[in-house]
Amino acid sequence: MLMTSCSTTSRETTGSIPNLNKPVEAMTQPELQAASRKIGDAYAKNPNDRNAGMNYATLLRMSGRNGQALAVMQQVAIKNPTDRAVLAAYGKAQAAAGQLEPALTTINRAQTPDRPDWKLESAKGAILDQLGRTEEARLAYRSALDLHPNEPSVLSNLGMSYLLSRDLRTAETYLRSAVAQPGADSRVRQNLALVVGLQGRFQEAENIARQELTAEQAEANVAYLKGMLSQDNSWKKLASADDGTN
Repeated sequence: MLMTSCSTTSRETTGSIPNLNKPVEAMTQPELQAASRKIGDAYAKNPNDRNAGMNYATLLRMSGRNGQALAVMQQVAIKNPTDRAVLAAYGKAQAAAGQLEPALTTINRAQTPDRPDWKLESAKGAILDQLGRTEEARLAYRSALDLHPNEPSVLSNLGMSYLLSRDLRTAETYLRSAVAQPGADSRVRQNLALVVGLQGRFQEAENIARQELTAEQAEANVAYLKGMLSQDNSWKKLASADDGTN
């Protein structure tokens, strides 16, 4: 669960997509739509292009078009049935579309005991969290950290797992650790802002939310924080907004 442009998106790191001039997580909604059209055109010209398909699905998910992203990844997975990266992306698309049990099956199929992938373990944890299997989720995150120590995206996921169970102090501890790691991006900081804000330290949360974002994105995130804190059912909203994956 990550705040950006006044909404939540996948908790899994997406990073940069080739031929675009900024990371996906830093894009506004109009920029995401333009990038989706650009990469979508490339995919339409060559549907067998694995990378174009995966990139297109990522942009669609970031734009909230989860059903279309799943349809794209279904086609990519059919053409690349043993590709672990493809299966991981397919599982994330399934999870974002609400197909949690199939997503877990796909992620488990992509994982191999002799060469375990920390990203798959983190994605598995996010899906398990959504299924309410909290302890299993945290075991998956810790397995990911064993494979890739101090990875900020996994620490962030673990922190958000504690947020969803209302243990805000533990959530903040993990998120502060995530923010302190090299490679931590603005989405991790926005998660920290949310946890700090939910503890009533709103000015501190605003200061965190405004770091490394455009003025438009920062105002959107601050407005999101204020809206969340003003709702009686904030926890329910948080749980339903979390599409997990990342």
